[in-house]
Amino acid sequence: MSTSLLAAVATLVFCAPGYPGGAGDAQPFVEKFATTAAAAAGWPAGSLTAVYDPTEQGGIAKLKLPDAALAFVPYAFFIEHGKELHLTPLVQADLVDLGPQERWTLVAKVGTVSGPASLAGYTLLSVAGYAPEFVRHSALATWPLPADVKIESTGQVLSALRRVAAGEHVVALLDQTQAAALPTLPFAGELKAVMQSQPLPVALVAVVEARVPAARARALREALLKMGNAGGPADTLAQLRLRGFVTLELPKAAGPP
Repeated sequence: MSTSLLAAVATLVFCAPGYPGGAGDAQPFVEKFATTAAAAAGWPAGSLTAVYDPTEQGGIAKLKLPDAALAFVPYAFFIEHGKELHLTPLVQADLVDLGPQERWTLVAKVGTVSGPASLAGYTLLSVAGYAPEFVRHSALATWPLPADVKIESTGQVLSALRRVAAGEHVVALLDQTQAAALPTLPFAGELKAVMQSQPLPVALVAVVEARVPAARARALREALLKMGNAGGPADTLAQLRLRGFVTLELPKAAGPP
């Protein structure tokens, strides 16, 4: 199957649960990226297309289709679903104003949280809340959450932080960009960062179900690593907030593949 798939048109699935942007808005940019990357890797013209889905379940459904050959997903998605979907990472994304890695920050109301045990009965809200495996064992690997902590997904981070500041039994887990904006909030004095993760990858490009032949996967990997170099397709990358790609630097015991 892996040798026959790319004889037809293969699909690169972009999936970014919890982050703003509709599928229609992103579609032209991901299609251009796929065309540019395939050409740089020396793949046949028209052999790679792309599709964007902003939802977890939509992304999973698309990645299970037989033409899905590659995935471009947040690290949280990879940790949560990489084993199920048989994702083998190729490279890490290097994002503008962020880089290839980020730290996640747990935020609580001032004076309420003294350690993991004090979170018993709390709800944790996060854009990565769809991925409890990532939350518990990657972002909060050094903070073993009580078993009764509820982990919920939200794209409404400001609303979540208002709930934290109001004294509800709620904490928020923020990505690095969200955490950097905390001091600008009018109620920032009511909030406290109580822990921070080790640096973790932001996003990955991965092969799905070994559907890309090894030689073509290597060619794509080398092409992606060169895309951010001088003279590369900077406009194609910038439209996706990308600076380029870097070699894999996954944390130990990162789960998949």
